[in-house]
Amino acid sequence: MQRIANLLVVKDGQVLLLKKPRRGWYVAPGGKMDPGESIYEAAIREFTEETGATPMHPHLKGIYTMMIMDEDGREVIDEWMLFTFVANDLSGIPYESNREGVLEWHDVEALHTLPMAEGDRMNLLFAISSPQSIQYGTFYYTEEFKLLRYELQNSTEGD
Repeated sequence: MQRIANLLVVKDGQVLLLKKPRRGWYVAPGGKMDPGESIYEAAIREFTEETGATPMHPHLKGIYTMMIMDEDGREVIDEWMLFTFVANDLSGIPYESNREGVLEWHDVEALHTLPMAEGDRMNLLFAISSPQSIQYGTFYYTEEFKLLRYELQNSTEGD
């Protein structure tokens, strides 16, 4: 099972997103974890490699299972774990682009409308709107990343 960590920086009402060339969809910078690497280390490393900047004080906002299903939604084709972090500042100046795509700052509200996987939209919106909570869930997609269904649970510090 693949393990992926991504990290969304929110600064001055904007978010730093990576536009991937294949579909033209936006994602938070991130990628595959290395063997033995913690999710925290992976999120910082991947963000820094993809942006050229360093996130300041990132914290975990979501843990998700991503299921890729056949067209009928019955057979599992692939599965991976996604760990989503958020930081409210960064150090350094982000690249304009990298081998993964183009980096762009967007108003936070653009997360509602930019082209992206619907599960990403849900988890990134949660990450910026629920400062004291962590979200857990499972997203079920077709191979073309059409969202079939999802299950989400939230926990709040002190519950």
